[in-house]
Amino acid sequence: MPRTDVDFPVFDADNHMYETVDAFTKFLPKEHEGLIKYVQVNGRDKIAVRGVISEYIPNPTFNVVARPGAWEDYFKNGNPEGKSTRELMGKPIRSPEAFFAPEPRLKLMNELGIDRALMWPTLASLLEDRLREDPKATHVVVHALNQWMHEQWSFNYEDRIFATPVITLPIVSEAIKELEWVVERGAKIILIRPAPVPGYEGFRSFALPEFDPFWEKVVEADITVGLHSSDDGLTRYYNMWEGRPDGEHLPFASPTAFKDIMNKQHRGIFDTVTSLIGHGLLSRFPTLRILPVENGSGWVRPFVEAAGESYAKSPKLYDEDPITVLKRNIWIHPFFEENPRGLIDLLGPDRIVFGSDFPHAEGMSDPISYVDELVGLPKEDIIKVMGGNLAEAMKLPVTV
Repeated sequence: MPRTDVDFPVFDADNHMYETVDAFTKFLPKEHEGLIKYVQVNGRDKIAVRGVISEYIPNPTFNVVARPGAWEDYFKNGNPEGKSTRELMGKPIRSPEAFFAPEPRLKLMNELGIDRALMWPTLASLLEDRLREDPKATHVVVHALNQWMHEQWSFNYEDRIFATPVITLPIVSEAIKELEWVVERGAKIILIRPAPVPGYEGFRSFALPEFDPFWEKVVEADITVGLHSSDDGLTRYYNMWEGRPDGEHLPFASPTAFKDIMNKQHRGIFDTVTSLIGHGLLSRFPTLRILPVENGSGWVRPFVEAAGESYAKSPKLYDEDPITVLKRNIWIHPFFEENPRGLIDLLGPDRIVFGSDFPHAEGMSDPISYVDELVGLPKEDIIKVMGGNLAEAMKLPVTV
């Protein structure tokens, strides 16, 4: 049962929807039919992108999933018995309607004691890397997804559930068009993949001046920018070290020791934040509000140390102190198993947000139990972390 002694608003930065099987295809133009398919492989449903079957999500229909928080103990206490991934998952469950639609989800949020939540897609995180060689198709599929998301969830359901439409960036003019489309329909936050942007001439950072026309529109719309963890393409780099052919990112497969260590370095979000600050985007647009979600906080102290040393030795490289920029522009979502007090000691309490990753296996089964991790902090700081800071990042009232 959820806690009953929380007497302040709870705003969860990391809830997830599960996409229905028509999420990518219902609004896909006829000329792009077949770009995304569901196929049967040995009696199991799989998704294929551009004719290539993906194992990224074991069951992309989400009709049967791991129970919420199935890996919670693993992340908190480790795996001393060396159980397999399947053993850690435990017995799966049939997905309730609340995982697919806003009205039943709101009822479930009431049961869990969650007042408001950001609602991120799940399967969508495979799209951009698998479509990286076809920028036009990437924009078409992402727009089809956003059309489905708006129809299924809306972008603001009763001022309590805020779905996060995806903005892909390979073609800047198309990204601006998509941004304007979602803003017109009430979006309060957008999802941008924290990774280099593929394009016709290779990859590049979205913090480079090439993308400034897009960021000008973001500032004009005054919308929050979410950087949710996704397939950032690092698997291809890791595979070079392992002497493996180019394979896809498989988040639920058992890794090698090498990949497990590398994944714990949080390179994707470290590199993204370094680019946002080091390439000057957040100094050119100092009012941008950046919300990395489901990236943890393990990258923060290494960044502070590296950026602090760089600024001390080479201040002329910067328009302003990079740590000042970090504290001004970026709200941080630590994993539930991390130490929020250490993060607060480092950065203060005003940019830390709570997120449960519900209903994923690696998330929390009882989201608001996170308040136990904050015991001993001043109540005003607990209120900030459990929802007040996120409301500020979203420019929403503190209470519903």
